[in-house]
Amino acid sequence: MSSTPMPAADAAAAAALFTAHQPWLLDRLRKRLRDAAEAEDVSSETFLRVMGYKRLHAMHEPRAYLTTIAKNILTETWRRRDLERAWMDALAALPQACAPSPEERAVLRESLEAIANALERLPAKARTAFLLSQLDGLTYAEIAQRIGMSERMVRRYMADGLRCCMLALQS
Repeated sequence: MSSTPMPAADAAAAAALFTAHQPWLLDRLRKRLRDAAEAEDVSSETFLRVMGYKRLHAMHEPRAYLTTIAKNILTETWRRRDLERAWMDALAALPQACAPSPEERAVLRESLEAIANALERLPAKARTAFLLSQLDGLTYAEIAQRIGMSERMVRRYMADGLRCCMLALQS
């Protein structure tokens, strides 16, 4: 989100949207997740992301929009957990002599977190294309077909994702 203040009309629309739909979204998430704390986190993140929407007052289907954002957040969260689980499984499978020290594990975890945070700043389609390639092992052609774009666009998104990861690891 930018540091410029939200226009008064957008702030009023955001407050009205939150007041009218936050209890509904939170209830829906609690039922789906069966974890009140995680439901509250996802609900909060959903409304934080909505604040970036320029035309809140013109939104026609707010619940559909909120549901889509919440589903995207859950997908990102679950992918991140899967990645962490795969990383921990890989570490556990290493012979004791090859296993990283606690300090090395901390550095690896920080690097992984920096990459995950950087990838979250990519546009949704770019992030999805990158993750489908890197985590699911799909080819560019398979990604293009699944997302509904050209292979050329997938290549561009992959370059963006790789650049994003390199920059995250440099800082």
